Amino acid sequence: MEIRFDEFPDDARFIRNHAYAAIESYLSSKFTDQVSRLKGELSKKSKSLLLAMDESEAVVDVFDRIKVKWISASVTPKTKSISFRPVHSRRYYVLIFHPKYRSKVLDEYLNYVIEEGKEVGVRNRKRKLYTNNPSNDWWDYRYNLWSHVVFEHPARFETLAMNPTKKQELINDLITFTNGKEYYAKTGKAWKRGYLLYGPPGTGKSSMIAAIANFLSYNVYDIELTAVADNTELRKLLTDISSKSVVVIEDIDCSLDLTGQRKKKDDNKKKDPLENLEKNNDSNHQDDGKKSKVTLSGLLNFIDGLWSASGGERIIIFTTNHKEKLDPALIRSGRMDHHIELSYCKIEAFKILAKNYLNIDSHVLFDKIGQLLEEVDMTPADVVEFLMPKSIEGADADGNLKNLIQGIENKRKEEAKQKAEAEAEAAKEKANYRALKLARSLKLFKKKIY
Repeated sequence: MEIRFDEFPDDARFIRNHAYAAIESYLSSKFTDQVSRLKGELSKKSKSLLLAMDESEAVVDVFDRIKVKWISASVTPKTKSISFRPVHSRRYYVLIFHPKYRSKVLDEYLNYVIEEGKEVGVRNRKRKLYTNNPSNDWWDYRYNLWSHVVFEHPARFETLAMNPTKKQELINDLITFTNGKEYYAKTGKAWKRGYLLYGPPGTGKSSMIAAIANFLSYNVYDIELTAVADNTELRKLLTDISSKSVVVIEDIDCSLDLTGQRKKKDDNKKKDPLENLEKNNDSNHQDDGKKSKVTLSGLLNFIDGLWSASGGERIIIFTTNHKEKLDPALIRSGRMDHHIELSYCKIEAFKILAKNYLNIDSHVLFDKIGQLLEEVDMTPADVVEFLMPKSIEGADADGNLKNLIQGIENKRKEEAKQKAEAEAEAAKEKANYRALKLARSLKLFKKKIY
């Protein structure tokens, strides 16, 4: 009797067969010494080769005195169409055993293989950073939806420059989420958690995402919405995201026109019908040239629709520089459960940066810096520019802190200058408006006299 396990089943050509991956891990861990041809892979930080059976190889396994045979094979799909793109073979494993052991193999052996393979996969697992491929590149069914690199971002909560109380609240929330499988099942909710990170550029939103992924040991899926053709393709991406993952859409207010479409429609109704017709024609021409047709409703279904429950144990993160621009439906509770503001650098965050870059816990200049940071808006990224060592000899704490103070004071002077110029310009415009209004009044007065 034979059972075939395809890497990409015919009815799910965009989704890799998890059983195939588990079988591959299981066989690689036990039988590489039985075959004559192996496939080898060496990642950047791995000390040893990761070996797997090559195609057309076979091994014999024994389970509870039952002998079974595994064969690694592949087939090249036949196509009648002419294409300049290469046709990749479709890989699969075949399990062969005597029919009288059918129930034993199906009920016990295969479960054993899958569980063992998953454990091996976890031990050998290297966390990855995925990004979605443009939909017009999905000609290769083996690597169509996502491309990835090894995730090696060094950010940790210990080095994250933010308010310590808020940081601990987030850590506690993440721990509660990871231990909440039974709770989510009991309440009938999908096992997922949404976070909205908002604040000015340079306040550490991307670093926080990396810190979350490192803390949980999750993979990261960074979705570029403008590369997604439509809602259907977005749903395909969702179904191919594994559990224990952080799903990220950065700068969501800039990704697509998802920020108040309903409001725009209401505003259009109040305008002149002819003007609306012209604008609609213009927008239709613009839409024709747009690549992505992902809608707000499609994105909402992605977050908490029926398909969002597939996979489980996912963190969904949106980032934005302008929270006020987002449609309220996108960030309501239940979709974005926790809103985290990452604002300008204050003394608590500065002390963490000083420890990270200068390796100091206190300094006589800290009080002055803290006072200046209360008066002038400086992002953590701005502060880091002054704390980074300027030479290979290392950091000069006194010099770096004095440079930081000078930099903050220079920014305060520049902001005061810009404010004065803006006020002068506003006063000038106001004076011009009054003069114009007075001139019109005099003109009307003269007309009445004559």
